[in-house]
Amino acid sequence: MKNIPIYEDEDNTQLPSIGLLECEKMSVFLALMFVAGIYGAYTYNIRGGVFCNAQTANFVLFSMALGKGEFAHAAYYFIPMTAYFLGSVISEAIAGPVRKHSPVRWDTVLIGIETAVVIMLGFLPESAPDRIAQVTVNFICSMQYNTFRQAERVPMATVFCTNHVRQTGIYTVKAVKERSRKHAVRLLRHVGMLAAFVLGGVISTLLCLRLGGRAIWAAAIPLLMIFADLAYADLKTEKNAHDRIPGGH
Repeated sequence: MKNIPIYEDEDNTQLPSIGLLECEKMSVFLALMFVAGIYGAYTYNIRGGVFCNAQTANFVLFSMALGKGEFAHAAYYFIPMTAYFLGSVISEAIAGPVRKHSPVRWDTVLIGIETAVVIMLGFLPESAPDRIAQVTVNFICSMQYNTFRQAERVPMATVFCTNHVRQTGIYTVKAVKERSRKHAVRLLRHVGMLAAFVLGGVISTLLCLRLGGRAIWAAAIPLLMIFADLAYADLKTEKNAHDRIPGGH
């Protein structure tokens, strides 16, 4: 009988390894995290001084407005929260049908959509209401977060840092206590994700100072590279694995 390679999941359970899809590769997740750093610095520096990659701050501000009886102000924060909700709903609902009826996966389609949105935002006049860019980034970050869930069978977030900080702390302790190479590798992966986000934020800030709203175009470069990589895999190298579902879904 042919030996089947194995890997260990987060609970140390041995499972058969059937290889990784291109959309599950660590390189893709690092590039997406770099893009997320660009988004965060762009919305803060150019579009209203807010962070649109996640929704915790909006929920806090929404709650404070309700507590003060400022219901109209509370409704203002409900808009990006709703956009984030709809992003996850649409990405969850559409992934299956796209996989069945398209030669490329939803992951690839999403990156194509995200690239087009980034280019569009770069053309948006700086005099335009900040809410347009904010809600748009809310929406695409939600879809990205919901679509790309595991990098090489390790749960990962591609739009914010909180989970990676937590995981870095966890695997620092485990790597020291158990002297385990597996834990050290996972520690480095999460550190790498944090570094990619910071690098994206630094580059975005420098470009915002010089290019204004067009700085968002910096995100189009890695997104186009990811799109080409995923499309090639869907149409060529992974054509026979089209029905495989990425990890975490």
